[in-house]
Amino acid sequence: MCISKHLHSALPPNWQVRVSQKYDREYYFNTVTRESRWDPPTLSPQLGAKHILAKHRGSRRPSSWREENITRSESEAHDIITGYLNDIEQCDNAEDKDKMFGDIAEKFSDCSSAKRGGDLGRFERGAMQKPFEDAVLALKPGEISKPIKTDSGVHIILRTH
Repeated sequence: MCISKHLHSALPPNWQVRVSQKYDREYYFNTVTRESRWDPPTLSPQLGAKHILAKHRGSRRPSSWREENITRSESEAHDIITGYLNDIEQCDNAEDKDKMFGDIAEKFSDCSSAKRGGDLGRFERGAMQKPFEDAVLALKPGEISKPIKTDSGVHIILRTH
């Protein structure tokens, strides 16, 4: 019992311990990413990012909170994301870029993280699709990626941690 309490107090931000009704055992739940797992999350160095996603008809799930059936092409999604990136790059400083990034994400991102300004919180290596993670790793905190294609659609990413 002492070990369990110690582990619970050392959880990374946004993680909670819950009890599975089906299996009657504890599991770990991330309140930001909605990830659940049996094994405790580690306190290892984590990545952090915000993103803006434009899905297209070839996305693994071509629907979003904004649009039930997304019919745009991948090329159109890429053009949309490029337009957002161009708008953000017109800002004079990092603070304005961050604000504009969040504002665009809230209004136009096809990801449910839109309600948090595109903020995905902190996550460990291996938690995201490889092209997304590789893009985050190539950025320094505060930098914004070029458009990135994943199975989910086309993104721009702002590294936060």
